[in-house]
Amino acid sequence: MEFALSEDQRMLQDSISGFLKDNASLDTIRKIADGDAEAKAGLDAGLAEMGIMGLHVPEMMGGSGLGLLEACLVQEALGYTVAPSGFLAATVAADLLPNYQEDYPRGIADGEMVFGLALTELSSRRDGAGVTVDNGRLTGTSLLADVPDGATHVLLADTSGSFHVADSWSAEPMRTIDRTRTFQQLTFDGTMAETSTQPDASALAAARLLIAADTLGAAQAMLDKAVEYAKERKQFGRVIGSFQAVKHLCAEMAAKLEPARALVWHAAYAMDTKDPEALVMANLAKAHLAEVGTFVAKTATEVHGGMGFTDLLGLHYWFKRIGVNRQLFGSPEQVRQTAAELQGFVAA
Repeated sequence: MEFALSEDQRMLQDSISGFLKDNASLDTIRKIADGDAEAKAGLDAGLAEMGIMGLHVPEMMGGSGLGLLEACLVQEALGYTVAPSGFLAATVAADLLPNYQEDYPRGIADGEMVFGLALTELSSRRDGAGVTVDNGRLTGTSLLADVPDGATHVLLADTSGSFHVADSWSAEPMRTIDRTRTFQQLTFDGTMAETSTQPDASALAAARLLIAADTLGAAQAMLDKAVEYAKERKQFGRVIGSFQAVKHLCAEMAAKLEPARALVWHAAYAMDTKDPEALVMANLAKAHLAEVGTFVAKTATEVHGGMGFTDLLGLHYWFKRIGVNRQLFGSPEQVRQTAAELQGFVAA
């Protein structure tokens, strides 16, 4: 048996990576981070034309019908270029909603509906935050919501773990260290939910898995940048890549990252095949990539020396992306707690 990507999967990954290489350069990312709406809109339009928003929507509902493994390949490519996108929110919505309402997946596939995602309170909740539901009406606030520009709907979780779709809300920007993405604080004041679901652990697991893939891509980019810099930077008349200490740093990053890639791909495959351990694997992938990503971010910056802290190389965009991903949808400790509960390792 061959444990590798299929030819179609490799073509998908190459296609997305090629597009992002041409359209999500460091200069473009800088413009987006500085609030250039035109640069952001151009990137969004290009990604939409590629049809990735409907990638995980079933074929019978107008989408590509591809699995979470393919979605992780796309998210990995987005992370590699730290490109902002509504792809994660669209994929989680497409994963959950076909079981409840076909109109939403169809809307995602044809571009008429753009989904945001508000799941922060499932893993941690500040005092006074959280959304409650009473007779179908939503009240409360959700923090660090991932809501793309032009969003028409939001998939959110209430304090009981049930999910709801809303088409109206009040929003305030929430600034994080990651300027490549914009998060929001959403407020609901008796808003009628369009659709409501039962608690479903798979939606949060899918979101966490995609964040793990995003971190994988960002960490791989930092490793690649460190290796290239080590080949070019000279000190004492030699490239620093010839020094044993620098070689060890790069080798250690690669040794930690490669098994992490296998973990993400395996977890995605398990989710697609409904493996009994799928939710556990998805959560463990998120927790492990958070720590591996943090290690790679720190070590790659160390390889660059003082240059790693300057804006000239832009390394900080990847560093901060990994840092925010570490906490998004749950810290490593919180996510491992979920995995332990799923396995029955936590006493009642």
